[in-house]
Amino acid sequence: APSVVACSPGGLNPHLSRTVFLLLLSVASAQGVPPDPTACLVFQSVNGTSIACEPPAKVPRRLPADTIHLAVEFFNFTRLPAGLLRGAPRLQELHLSSNRLHNLSAELLQPVPGLKVLDLTRNALSRLPPGLFQASAALHTLVLKENQLRALDASGLHGLTALRHLDLSGNQLRTLPAGLLANVPDLRVLDLSDNQLEALPSGFLRGPLCLERLHLEGNRLCALAEDLLAPQVDLRYLFLSDNKLAKVAPDAFRGLRRLDMLDLSNNSLASVPKGLWASLGRPTQNLQYGFDLSRNPWVCDGHLHDLFRWLVDNKEKMFFQNDTRCAGPEAFKGQTLLEVAESR
Repeated sequence: APSVVACSPGGLNPHLSRTVFLLLLSVASAQGVPPDPTACLVFQSVNGTSIACEPPAKVPRRLPADTIHLAVEFFNFTRLPAGLLRGAPRLQELHLSSNRLHNLSAELLQPVPGLKVLDLTRNALSRLPPGLFQASAALHTLVLKENQLRALDASGLHGLTALRHLDLSGNQLRTLPAGLLANVPDLRVLDLSDNQLEALPSGFLRGPLCLERLHLEGNRLCALAEDLLAPQVDLRYLFLSDNKLAKVAPDAFRGLRRLDMLDLSNNSLASVPKGLWASLGRPTQNLQYGFDLSRNPWVCDGHLHDLFRWLVDNKEKMFFQNDTRCAGPEAFKGQTLLEVAESR
């Protein structure tokens, strides 16, 4: 029998706990004598020890056994200090942003099986070693934004069965393997923005069961296929701006029963197929946060009749009405779509 999964609201903010962590460290450091600039900030609580290191501090060779938070940032490390995580089995958050890490050891995370958050923002990673996450069943937030990843293996995320937030934005990804998300059923937020993706493989989104937020803006996508979003009936936020979209399949949004935000701005859309908007369900029950169709070369002829009717019914949800204009035909060139829609 098929499994039943309850999709509770995701609303994850992967940086929230880190912000609280740094605030606590700041308060702690302000309560005592002026800190030694070569020492890391250390905050001790009943839950464990939190450590934040930035230059010119010296990263400790050995961490306290009860360390739960560790930030080693802005050091321009090309490789991590040997044995950095050894002896800290309770570590829950690891922040390594703004270094120059080129490679990671496949055994890096084995000493910290309870790790929940891993932030590798702004490094120089071009690949992930096979097996990196085999001991990371507790990890729920993985941030790899602004690296140099060009490709990922289909097994690259194996072991991340609790993953809820995956950020791969700002890399150099051109393609993705179909099975990349096959073993991350609880994924809620997927950020693939600002890469070089020209298409996504068929069945790419079949792994997650409760995806809520999908960022695809800033890529090179030319078409939105009818089967891409079909597995994600609970998707709430869909960002497709700044691509090269010229075609959207008639059933591309079919079954999206909770979509609250749709951004198709700054693409190459001149027209859209009849019935596309009806696939979103009853307009008064969807897109409560709005939609954006601006900065597309719309041709305001009879092929947009279906869209015109839908715009009139949903104009209060429409962003940038003044920037959503007709590129043709000549009689309507420069007029807003809403003006043309309301005149018909």
